[in-house]
Amino acid sequence: MTRQKKEIKRVVLAYSGGLDTSIILKWLQTTYGAEVITFTADLGQGEELEPAREKALLLGVKPENIFIEDLREEFVRDYVFPMFRANAQYEGLYLLGTSIARPLIAKKQIEIARKMGADAVCHGATGKGNDQVRFELGYYALEPDITVIAPWREWDFVSRADLIAFAEKNQIPIAKDKRGEAPFSTDANLLHTSSEGKVLEDPTQETPDYVYSRTGNPEDAPDAAQYVTIDFEKGDAVAVDGVKLSPAALLAKLNDLGRLHGIGRL
Repeated sequence: MTRQKKEIKRVVLAYSGGLDTSIILKWLQTTYGAEVITFTADLGQGEELEPAREKALLLGVKPENIFIEDLREEFVRDYVFPMFRANAQYEGLYLLGTSIARPLIAKKQIEIARKMGADAVCHGATGKGNDQVRFELGYYALEPDITVIAPWREWDFVSRADLIAFAEKNQIPIAKDKRGEAPFSTDANLLHTSSEGKVLEDPTQETPDYVYSRTGNPEDAPDAAQYVTIDFEKGDAVAVDGVKLSPAALLAKLNDLGRLHGIGRL
């Protein structure tokens, strides 16, 4: 990691507070010598976000450089609902639960970069998937001259062991379940939760029930049907059983109903 890097003064990192983005945070500091600004989005993933602030502080980020924003209403209103109206699916099958959040995160990173005078943005997507494209097209569409740092395409780490060694060297906290074999990779927001890794990579094995963190087992669902009425205005859902709800509250309500009746597993 001694290769010459472009001089970067300030970089806005899409930061979850997890091990991988914490490693990226420290790598940005040590490799670029840049001042890191973290952005953590509340998209309804069901996790406490204050630990992300605490970990960023632990890793040397200034308090005024830590941004945590509740985006649940904007996410559902301006991204999920338009996607529903378009019946958007990737290759006619994939429901874009992860994908649809990336443009919003990218937008907020650019807004923070402008506000804080940052000359770069950074994401934690790997160099082999579509997420890197989703982030970067969003960045460049809003700020064509911004510098994008994609650590997974730049650094010299080639294994999980390399990442763990870097974390240990730099005193980055490592949860017990993050050591050894690569853990499940999970992405969650108010619309969906997806998991990959470990036993899920073996098509001959049935998915363990514990992987489904937000849906109920259909075998445990009530035998009696429940009738639900959803009201729409201009193509968007606005009420459940006659009760008007905000976009995020409405989607959360439907999630609860789906969980109860074993709906939502793919």
